[in-house]
Amino acid sequence: DILIRSLIDRTLKLLLRAAVVAFPCGLIIWLLANVSIGGGSLISYMASALDPIGVLLGLDGVMLCAFVLAIPANEIVLPIALMIYTASGSVAIGADIGGVLIENGWGAMTAISFMIFSVLHWPCSTTLLQIKKETGSIGYTLLAAALPTLFGAIICIILNLFF
Repeated sequence: DILIRSLIDRTLKLLLRAAVVAFPCGLIIWLLANVSIGGGSLISYMASALDPIGVLLGLDGVMLCAFVLAIPANEIVLPIALMIYTASGSVAIGADIGGVLIENGWGAMTAISFMIFSVLHWPCSTTLLQIKKETGSIGYTLLAAALPTLFGAIICIILNLFF
């Protein structure tokens, strides 16, 4: 009884925490993708603004925008990027992922940079919330987000400068 109650309690807390973070972030992503100003969506303007930094990392502004917007759950980076690339305003279900990426300038180095930055960047928001809860420190939480991101960015920059 204790094991079942503990499992259910922990599972419900995790699901609640994910819902509290995921719903508002999902709404923000949807609004950014579907609100247009001057002929372009807000998300496309955001991607354009991030393009210089993305290019430095061997990516592009769309990918960097997708990483930023995927803070609630890192596994949604690629669906967000596909949504921006296809300008569909929603997740591109059934899209030819490889074709979309190649059409948008992806090559071997872009794919390698994407994989490196995917592994070495900030943790998702639920992990960051757990770090804050366990350490009680916003400083350690920010450090836990900044260190892997800085390390990943440095590796991507070096890779793209010398190869």
